[in-house]
Amino acid sequence: MTDKSSVRYFDKSYLEHLYEQYNDRKFIHPDPLEFLYNYPDLKEKEVVGIIASSLAYGQVKQILRSVSGILSIMGKKPSEFLKKTTLQELESVFSNFKHRFTNGGELAVFLSNIGSILRKYGSLNCCFMKGYNKGNNIIPALLDFIRELRDGECDCYNSLVPLPTGKCAYKRLNLFLRWMVRKDNIDIGGWDNISASELIIPLDIHMYRIALEHKLT
Repeated sequence: MTDKSSVRYFDKSYLEHLYEQYNDRKFIHPDPLEFLYNYPDLKEKEVVGIIASSLAYGQVKQILRSVSGILSIMGKKPSEFLKKTTLQELESVFSNFKHRFTNGGELAVFLSNIGSILRKYGSLNCCFMKGYNKGNNIIPALLDFIRELRDGECDCYNSLVPLPTGKCAYKRLNLFLRWMVRKDNIDIGGWDNISASELIIPLDIHMYRIALEHKLT
């Protein structure tokens, strides 16, 4: 248990100091965000980002291994791979895939739906923007985006994409949005049509406890 007398309550200047100190890619490993750095084109970064963030649960070594295995199959242009590959082909390719609660069949449907979005809208950003109204709460657009990612699926448990009920934190999807919207030395940005001020912190229980302890929430 933390000694309450030793707790430092963070103020803005101290948080800015920490940001300047750690806003450097040399600190990023082992974070799945690092996969996005290998793709120069924004459309490819989007695809890699939604895959990496959706699999960002469990032990970090397993996350990196799972994401790396998927990307190695899809090649240098994962967006083109997904647009051209059928669900049946994806099911065959990833039949032996396993990442904690996610099996190859679930992954194949997820990737197939990403391919459908790319064929229909051209990019994940264009898909997201159809439900977005600048200055409004970002959640309606996020829920609409989730419906596209779950297209054709029943309203049942899915380890990669949550139900669009608005009743959960959507941590991994908010992590994806942070990567795509915020632009600095760590986060890649590119979705310039969304303001970073509208982002929701991808908060887990550990960060929540730290925030409570330091009176940030």
